[in-house]
Formats: sequence, C-alpha cells, structure tokens
Amino acid sequence: MDQIRMDEAQPLVHAPAGLLRGRREGEARVWRGAPYAAPPVGHLRWRPPQPHPGWQGERDAGQFGSPGPQAGPSDVADIVSIGGAPEPTSEDCLTLNIWAPTEVGSGAPVMVWLHGGSNRMGAGSLPFYDGQAFARDGVILVTVNYRLGHFGFFAHPALTREAPNDQPLGAPGLLDQITALEWVRDNIAAFGGDPANVTLFGESAGGLDILALMTAPRARGLFQKAIVQSGGGWLPATPLKTAEARGVAAMTALGVAGTDAAELRAVPADRLAGVEGGFGPVIDGRLLVRDPISAFARGDFADIPLMIGVNSGEDSLLNYGDGVKRFRSMIKPNAALARLYPEAAGDEDQLVRLGFRDFGFAGPARWIAGRPRRSRAWLYAFDYVEEARRETMNRAAHGAEIFHVFETLDHRPDGAPPATAADRAVAAGIHARWIAFARDGSPGTDWPAYDRTQDAWRVFNATPGGSMRSGWWKASLDHHERKARLLILMLRARDRLRRLLSGRGTR
Repeated sequence: MDQIRMDEAQPLVHAPAGLLRGRREGEARVWRGAPYAAPPVGHLRWRPPQPHPGWQGERDAGQFGSPGPQAGPSDVADIVSIGGAPEPTSEDCLTLNIWAPTEVGSGAPVMVWLHGGSNRMGAGSLPFYDGQAFARDGVILVTVNYRLGHFGFFAHPALTREAPNDQPLGAPGLLDQITALEWVRDNIAAFGGDPANVTLFGESAGGLDILALMTAPRARGLFQKAIVQSGGGWLPATPLKTAEARGVAAMTALGVAGTDAAELRAVPADRLAGVEGGFGPVIDGRLLVRDPISAFARGDFADIPLMIGVNSGEDSLLNYGDGVKRFRSMIKPNAALARLYPEAAGDEDQLVRLGFRDFGFAGPARWIAGRPRRSRAWLYAFDYVEEARRETMNRAAHGAEIFHVFETLDHRPDGAPPATAADRAVAAGIHARWIAFARDGSPGTDWPAYDRTQDAWRVFNATPGGSMRSGWWKASLDHHERKARLLILMLRARDRLRRLLSGRGTR
C-alpha cells in the first residue's frame, strides 16, 4: 500500500493531513496525538474547531496528546479509577489516536471511541482504552480527545451575541467529536481503513453524546453504525437560554461579571476547570434543533444499525457525592417500588439504587432499541462480575464492561486481583461481538435484533458470548417507561413551541 512506508519499528503514513510517524507495538501499528483541528486556545476558546494549519515534513506520533482541562479528585489513582485523566492537561487537546493492524491492507472496519466521564473529565489515552485487541482482530480503533466541562459545554449571552447566525452554540465539545469524525472520513483510508464502514461507540457521557449526534443533521453520514454503552437516553438536553444562565452563574462564581466575550476568554484555564456544573448537549436550534429524546420519539434520527445496553450495577454511580440521598426524592422508595424489586428486601437505599439503574439507564436503552426503524437494533445487559470481586459485589458496576470490550482486564486502575481464565473468556466473547458488529453490521446470527414483542436481551454473564433472555427486568422497566411518557410528551410540546416561536413550524 503506497500510502504507508513500512518501517518495522516506526511506520510512516502519508495521510491527507500530513506525514505521521507512528510506532509498531505488539500486534498494532500505533499513531498517537494526531491533531484533527487547530488548538482551541486564546480567541478560539468556545469557537467551533478550526482546521489545523498542518506541519512541515514528518510529525512524530509517538506520544499521546494532552487531555483537556478537567477537575477531579486530587489523587491520581482516584482520578483514573472514575474515568478521569491525570495531569498535565491543556486546552490544546484536539488530538486522536489510531491503532491499526500490523499487516498493511485496505478496507479495514473502523471503530471510533468516545470516552465517558460526565463530559467533564477523561481522555482517549487512558490505559484501558488501548486498541491492541481491535488491531489484532483486523479493526482500526480511533480514540478521541475533545473539549470537556466549561470548555466543551458552555454558553453565555456574550458568546451568543458575537456568533454568526448559523454557528452552533453551547456545545463545542460535540462539534469537536463531529470534526474528529470528519478527519477520520478524510484520512483513515491512508491507515488502511474503510471510511464507509465507521462504527461510533462510547460509554456513559460518550454514549449520551452519540445519541445526540444521531439526531444532529450535521453528523449524518459520518458513521454508519453505533454502539451506546450505558448512555441513558431520558436525560433531557439543555435549552440554550438555560445553558446561558448557567454560564453567567459560572462566571459570576469566578468574579467575572462583564459581558465582553474577550473578558470571558481571559479567565485562566485552571480556574475555569474547577467550577462545578452539568455538561451535555444543548438545544441551540442550529446543531440540535430539538431535544434528542423528542427526536427519537418522532423517528427523527439516523436510521443505522445500533447496539445499546446497560450494566446491572449502574447504581455504582451513586457511590460518589452522597448520590443515594440526592436521588431519593426523584425515585421514591415506596411500597409500589418494593413490589417491583423484591430482591431489595424492602431496603430503601437498594430501592433507590435499582430505580436509578432502570429509569436512568435500562429503561431508556430498551425504549430507544424499540423505536420504529428500518435498520436493526440489538439490546444487551452486562451482568458479569469478575471472580475476584464477587465477595464484595453482586452486580456489574457502571463502566465495568469497558475492560471486557477492550480486553484490557490487566489495565484496571483500581488494584484489582489478576483476571482469571473465566474472566478472560467472558471478555473475549464480548469483544468478539463488538468486532462482528463493526465488521458485518450484526453482532452474530445467534443474537436476534430487538423487537418489543419478544423483548429479547443478550445478557452477558458467565457464559462466554452471553445468552438470550426475554423480558429482562420487564415489570420494572414497563413501570419506569410509563413514568417517562409524561417527560417525553413535555419535551415534544416544548420543541413544538420553540419551533413555532422561531418561525420553523411544527416539523
């Protein structure tokens, strides 16, 4: 293949973006820290990603780029264990990493990974996102850094006033993800990949962002398949006016009361990163013209093959920041809930935890999988706990599937005992499903596509490759879906009103 000059240790790729010198590592050719857009610093903070100016000659791609600024625990081990990235961080963060098979060819399936971390922390360089297993199995893996927190999900009236009428507002982090996908479309063939066979997959906030991108016209055609791992689906996006008010509050907390965009951009990155907030898609009428929930309810989404699923212990998220207490008012532990969850034995904290899992994750995943579509969807539940953890854990924690999907059980950040042969067999079986989906658009002939009548889930348990179960958590999910109908109707009505006020009609 003439686009890659082979060097056993340092392959050089002739990509449209420029010459990139990578590394041969294990069963992969690896390029790290490739810029896909100009550094969003100075006057480019909060603006849409701009084309990278390029470079002269070869660019060394042996080191990861810096993660975006982010706030988290002070201890590095604690940061990584909850999906954050250690220092150093930098606003100059728009880079991606590529793992490709060692055998140079063309037309390999491509998988693009969006990391989790509540859109406030994380990086594509974390060790458990290593792409060796994907390259070994003939797939090119791309991991992406994008703007996080108040750098990636921020609105303010001063920024709205200065923006051109067609410029998206409030979520430059989503625009970063789109720009990275455009870079893959334009460059991945030089690495041996097929730009017409791209699977976008992500976990937690990464999965939530994928659902938003599936409803964004600007992202259509940039990925042909999607996998959403623990991405929820009933968490409403933020209206622009609300996002602007939050931006004003964030700046007020920093003592910045001015209305000049230049003054906002002068705030030091470390100060801005430390301000708390909620970060996610923004309904600006430009990138997102309606709430993604409303769009899925209307059938206005990218009709592409989809795998979507949850973990049996998503409530592990409530272990941080007194989460059970915070959600107790929303998920009331009453007698009706106790009847839905006899396994809780009346324990109110357990009722809140199980209700949180099902309303926050399992219910919306099943609802999205069941939306009418021409393409197919597959629904899964990850319910495997590694052998060494079973004395203290009886459900699969939020994010636990990642180490199996990537076959990176040896890169767990929490000092877990070594994986057993049974653990590795389960990981190999799950990883093979993701590979099959990326390659063929189906996770296997023994895993039927989802339909509401059969309500069939693939449950990943101690059986390598998982087993089919019909009606998994059905009673509780039906209950939570009935509760969600009012939310969905309200969001659809709000979208209709917004579009009428903007002169766009009711479509």
